[in-house]
Amino acid sequence: MINNKIHIRPAKENEAVKILELIKRLAEYEKCLLEVVADEATIYQSIFIEKSAEVIFAEEDDKIVGFALFFHNFSTFVGRKGLYIEDLFVIPEKRGMGYGKALLKYLAKLAVERNCGRMEWICLDWNQPALNVYRSIGAIPMDEWTVQRLDEKTLKEFAEK
Repeated sequence: MINNKIHIRPAKENEAVKILELIKRLAEYEKCLLEVVADEATIYQSIFIEKSAEVIFAEEDDKIVGFALFFHNFSTFVGRKGLYIEDLFVIPEKRGMGYGKALLKYLAKLAVERNCGRMEWICLDWNQPALNVYRSIGAIPMDEWTVQRLDEKTLKEFAEK
C-alpha cells in the first residue's frame, strides 16, 4: 500500500550529497560498500553538469525515502532509446509499502513520454523481495543474457594494449 503522502520528484543540484548517501546505503545493502569510490563532486559533475544520468527521489512528508538513478541507452533491435535504471533503492523501514513500485511507475511514465522502446535494469539474483516486486509489475527476467564488465583498471589496461 502506498502512503498518500508520497511524492516523486527530480533531484536538485544542491542534493548531490543526498544522492551519494543513498548510493552508499544501496551498496551496503548489496554487500559492496567498499566498491563505492564516487564522491560528492563526481556525482555533481556527472549528473548535473555532464547530465550522464538523472535521479529521482521518493519523498514522504518532505523526507527522502528512496531514489532511482537512470539514463538512456539505445536498442538497435527496437531502433529507439530505452530507459535504463542503474539504481533503485528504498530505505529499509519503508520497504514493502509501495515506494519501489511508485518509483518504477514514475519511470515507466517518463519512458513512455520520452518515446522509449524499453525500460531495463538488473537485479542481484539473491534479492528476492525486489524480484517479487518486478514480477508483480510484469517484468520478465532475461536469463539468457550475462552481464559483462571491464572495471576501470582492466579497461585502461585493455585500451593501452
